[in-house]
Amino acid sequence: MKLHLKIWRQKTSTATGSYETYTVVADEHMSFLEMLDVLNEQLITEKKDPVAFEHDCREGICGSCSMVIDGRPHGPQKGTTACQLHMRHYKENETITIEPFRVGAFPVVKDLVVERSAFDRIIQAGGYVSVNTGQAQDANAIPIEGGIAAEAFDAATCIGCGACAAACPNGSAMLFTAAKVSHLGKLPQGQVEHKKRVQTMVAQMDKEGFGFCSNVKACEVECPKEISTDNIAAMNRAYITSMFSTND
Repeated sequence: MKLHLKIWRQKTSTATGSYETYTVVADEHMSFLEMLDVLNEQLITEKKDPVAFEHDCREGICGSCSMVIDGRPHGPQKGTTACQLHMRHYKENETITIEPFRVGAFPVVKDLVVERSAFDRIIQAGGYVSVNTGQAQDANAIPIEGGIAAEAFDAATCIGCGACAAACPNGSAMLFTAAKVSHLGKLPQGQVEHKKRVQTMVAQMDKEGFGFCSNVKACEVECPKEISTDNIAAMNRAYITSMFSTND
């Protein structure tokens, strides 16, 4: 399968970038990142600079493969990361445009690699969950209603890839932050610091320069783990409640 790739190339974070076009022959059973590996082998053989892109697990877990494919974070397949996308979804001689996430808080490092440490700092601002040390409790020692547990675990599937911010016209990180707040705040173990946590994480999110949420909901559509924007509403309620109540 012959494909034409229009890829954003940018040598450094301060350099002026531009699109460059390449032709590559790929097998339909390859993943998208394997196709890029083939391109890079070709470029190295030609003694050219390979395309820089980030990856790790290639199993849709780590969130590293942050790139925009044909205008959509992670590509056209719903609930799929770029590393899980396969070339069988493309046609012979098709042109594919590949670029980095366009988010002000995610500066480009090189080519398709962006600096996403802003998400790490938001998580760090959330602090810790207080637990009593000593002998571990039995699994069912703390009763948790099934629906609440399901909501917490759904929020916890967030891999921090940044697709939500890349999809948002405002570059908002509300879905990411809300998922991190929810997966702790919905469980009894996370209630002790919940008021402080939601305040500090929202404050850090704003400090990092992410945009505001205007309920476009593109974040939910493009999220590879299909996390609901209901978490944003829950976080907003928790934030307002915490600001008008006595801090613990």
